[in-house]
Amino acid sequence: MKTLQKTQSIVRYLRYNKVYYGIIEGDEILQLSSNFTEIVNNEIKYDGVRVKYNDVKILEPVSPSKIVNFGWTYAGHAKETGGTANLREPFLFLKPTSSIIPDQGKIILPPTTLTEQVEMEGEVALIIGKRGKNIKEEEALDYLFGCTIFNDVTARDLTKSDPQFTRGKGFDTFGPLGPYIVTGIDPTNLRIVTTLNGNVVQDGNTNQMTLSIPYLISWISQVMTLEPGDVLATGSPSGSCPMKSGDTVVVEVENIGKLCNYVK
Repeated sequence: MKTLQKTQSIVRYLRYNKVYYGIIEGDEILQLSSNFTEIVNNEIKYDGVRVKYNDVKILEPVSPSKIVNFGWTYAGHAKETGGTANLREPFLFLKPTSSIIPDQGKIILPPTTLTEQVEMEGEVALIIGKRGKNIKEEEALDYLFGCTIFNDVTARDLTKSDPQFTRGKGFDTFGPLGPYIVTGIDPTNLRIVTTLNGNVVQDGNTNQMTLSIPYLISWISQVMTLEPGDVLATGSPSGSCPMKSGDTVVVEVENIGKLCNYVK
């Protein structure tokens, strides 16, 4: 058994109708026989198989028990969406697990009878590595397994009209996640660039957040127990804008990679 190195990229994929985790090396994946629980506990078991990254179907990097979203953590985005900037506590909402799609997946626009304004929000997502409740802020990053990319797709007209965000955030395919989890990186200083059809629409950095990542982890753990594999989406910088059928949206995060999805 080997030990997971500090910085590695962990991918989840489908091969011969079976789901595997693997470690990315260049354009190849070192296939693991370990499940997610074993991986976060550093029980790394290789099965001796190497596969080409482009030869397998990349899946969502994790199957979470919940997707926790922190809203208005960037002042610019709060202002552009009619929210409140510089909150003392985060604006909180959840997304259903049925919203998740992987890299290269399709964002399916709901009928115009339900929404006429669907927008992207590129974000850094935290993947929890161990169970935690009432976590101290100074120990919060010890509960972090790694980071990935999230696109908090939003029906903006509905979030502006509804008293809570569940409907506008909760449609199927409204949670692109991936393409893989990167361990051992500092989530507090990562550049986020979102492009729509190749044009930059968002360009921010997690160091612009008005609430710190350790604080967010600690704060939410006072409310609900965090489980390994849970996704905490840390909020979006300014620049969110509408998408239409035929568009391609790419969220790129420094030291992680690119999450690409197609709007249908």
